[in-house]
Amino acid sequence: MDKTTPATKNVLASNPELEQSLVLARSGAMELNVLMEKADKLQREGMVDAAILLYQNWTTHTKSVLLHVACYNLGTLLGSRNRHAEAEKIYTTALALSPTFTQARLNLGHQLEHLGRLEEALGEWRKVFEDKSLDRANPAVLELILHALNNSARLLETQRRLAESQALMRQSLMLKAGQGDVIQHYVHIRQKQCDWPVYQGVGNVTHNQLLVGTSLLAMLSASDDPALQLMAAQRFVHEKVIAYKDRPLHELATARQPRRGRIKIGYLSGDLCMHAVGLLTPELFELHDRDRFEVYAFCWSREDGTAQRARILGAMDHHVRLAGVDDLTAARLIAEAGIDILVDLQGLTSGARPNILAYRPAPIQVSYLGLPGTSALPGVDWIIADRFVMPPEYLPYCTERPIYLPNCYQVSDRQREVGPAPSREQYGLPENGFVYCSFNNNHKFNEEVFASWMRILEQVPGSVLWLLADNEWAKANMLRVAAEHNVLEERLIFAPRAAPPDYLARFALADLFLDTFPYNAGTTASDCLWMGTPILTRSGRSYISRMAGSLLSAVGLPDLITFSLPEYESRAVQLGQNPARIESYKRYLREQGRSSALFDIPTVVRDLEHEFERMALDQRRGDQAGA
Repeated sequence: MDKTTPATKNVLASNPELEQSLVLARSGAMELNVLMEKADKLQREGMVDAAILLYQNWTTHTKSVLLHVACYNLGTLLGSRNRHAEAEKIYTTALALSPTFTQARLNLGHQLEHLGRLEEALGEWRKVFEDKSLDRANPAVLELILHALNNSARLLETQRRLAESQALMRQSLMLKAGQGDVIQHYVHIRQKQCDWPVYQGVGNVTHNQLLVGTSLLAMLSASDDPALQLMAAQRFVHEKVIAYKDRPLHELATARQPRRGRIKIGYLSGDLCMHAVGLLTPELFELHDRDRFEVYAFCWSREDGTAQRARILGAMDHHVRLAGVDDLTAARLIAEAGIDILVDLQGLTSGARPNILAYRPAPIQVSYLGLPGTSALPGVDWIIADRFVMPPEYLPYCTERPIYLPNCYQVSDRQREVGPAPSREQYGLPENGFVYCSFNNNHKFNEEVFASWMRILEQVPGSVLWLLADNEWAKANMLRVAAEHNVLEERLIFAPRAAPPDYLARFALADLFLDTFPYNAGTTASDCLWMGTPILTRSGRSYISRMAGSLLSAVGLPDLITFSLPEYESRAVQLGQNPARIESYKRYLREQGRSSALFDIPTVVRDLEHEFERMALDQRRGDQAGA
């Protein structure tokens, strides 16, 4: 049945031409090209529902050999209006009329995905890329096949069916090498599975294409070269971020309403929930001096229903929900709130919305925590740092200028809930053997570091390595590499994921945390030191490879920082062979760790506020002088 919305009824009442078109569409005498012209005109005028109604009238009353084409166009419009169930039915009709109509089958898959029928969506796409009758030599047909392969791979990856996803990416790249988006996912999915070497050739894809196609997140694990990290960030910005050339939104807002009163800090993030950033930041928000600062959350975080989410929102003076709000409108909301300093807690990590920052809704925009390194984002001029994570030699590779805190850059939470103390037996750990651990995400692991860990185990009899296994393929690949180093399977012990309190409690069972390189532990390092377990890290040239070193300096254990692979490996062996030294580190952390500069969160917040206040007042004076 044709659906006439109230808005469309109003348009019909005032638009005799549209009414005439509908009458003609119902007559069966309107040619398809005329229908398409009239529908296109309605779309350009913003009358999409009217265009849908026109197509519905035509398809219901017209006999035509091209009916499947009209059904396809109608399905596209219905999908654009999120009327996915209706779109599914009309695409099914199009395919019944023309079973080889590949474009309709692809779009049917998308509607099924929107409806949550994921296996059916995959099935429709599979019919396309497994169809041997399709002419792969035809460029237009090849693009349809690639569309089916790439969307299947994307959906499988979101379902954590990583091996299946990677296999389809390989098929896609074998058919066409120069697909930057596919290469990006191919590299990172290999990292997630510890499928080394990560830069494994496929088809005609060159090593250079693999390197250039590496995302910034993947590059942070792949290379300590700050120039390559900057390149990856700049490529993203070039491809995904708008080049906003109009007057900055904050200037327009200030011209209407000059900034005065308390300094307004806005935190911009999609991770203010049960996430690494959400676990680090609650005290930062709670400890802001409300006599001097007013605190806003501008966020699109998932409503996960956790106490952590509730605590974060409870610490805010204002919460502006940006989920479902387009980037320009979001930026205008920030500008109209009169925000002095906008702190981006996301960077270029998953779920980022960098175009909000490109509109420059605040006069001072600062990067913090979410991306420990340069984002190259236009509009982000500053990054919170300390002099360990950002030494002078790193600055040429960073588009942001540092705001140096006196001690450690990282804020954390002293109110972390800790679960009951577990036993080694509970986790299958040896009662007396030396337990190395690394609870970093598996994509931070790389071939060089893992091989080093195997050499360490070989030199410390009875020792084990306690790891997280993000997925079954990562576990299998790690066990395979261990066997190649003659390390028995039972010396690798895999911990399951656990709720944050239980995850924190089990740190006490380990003797020494072995950090990853170049992607150091961040939140995990803070958790580990808070729980009194020492970390051995390797610091390099980039911000991300110096995070744990910054934490160790602030907690008072700089001798656990190494600066080369041989030094890291040698120190790990020495400590594994000297449990008494490990016990002295643990005793120090028990007695003095939590009172160290690392966990003096009130002072960290005051230091941060000092810098924010200085910058904001300077900006306000400049605004007044220019008025």
